[in-house]
Amino acid sequence: MRADCANCFALCCVALTLTRSADFAVDKEAGTPCHNLQDDFRCSVHTRLRGEGFAGCTVYDCFGAGQKTSRETFGGHDWRARPETAHAMFTVFPVMRRLHELLWYLTEAAELAPARPLRREIRDALDATERLTRLDADALADLDVDAHRDGVAALLARAGELVRATAPGRKKRALRGADLIGARMQGADLRGADLRGAYLIAADLSGADLRLSVVIGADLRDADLSGADLTGAVFLTQSQLNAARGDRATRLPDALDRPAHWTG
Repeated sequence: MRADCANCFALCCVALTLTRSADFAVDKEAGTPCHNLQDDFRCSVHTRLRGEGFAGCTVYDCFGAGQKTSRETFGGHDWRARPETAHAMFTVFPVMRRLHELLWYLTEAAELAPARPLRREIRDALDATERLTRLDADALADLDVDAHRDGVAALLARAGELVRATAPGRKKRALRGADLIGARMQGADLRGADLRGAYLIAADLSGADLRLSVVIGADLRDADLSGADLTGAVFLTQSQLNAARGDRATRLPDALDRPAHWTG
């Protein structure tokens, strides 16, 4: 469930739509290769994406869907050598990406000690999702991902609640979907907080304690995580960290990497 770009046909550089913004320097339609894409499927500005106005590329994570689509679903036949596969490949990739994101969350959920009572259900959902990723291209293109995701989301929510219940204190902050854009929350005790889908864009979370908080879907773009403690934060992804700001004092879960652009 980690991206392996060397075994992918640069699907994120072609299949997705780009909109000119602070994240992307150009507009690009889905199915059109990015102008930075080379013939060998490498990016010509990979080492300087942020400086060239493509910060969004450094944040994006396919959760391993790129290599699964390229090497397994389409058997290693790339869209340039076999252009007749291009449309199908670009249609399947976003579906596969959503399934692989669910695999990431379910794998984490299966390892959460407080969620032990749900372990059988989580394992069943994990197996079912993995089976879906192995469907053929036509079946994947027709898959109702939203219906499957809704079932998984409900299960993940239950797992998250079991984790939050183990946080100290009687009252855990309920901030699901909250508008916390630019909020000053430095040093805040957010242990066991429900931050699902919260808008934390440019929020100051420096020194905050986010242990045992549930952060699935939280928007951390440009949030200041300097010195924050995210060990034990539930359903945190590399993409969320890449979108945020932090430093060497930021404490992270073992499964995630400190972004290269973080300072200090």
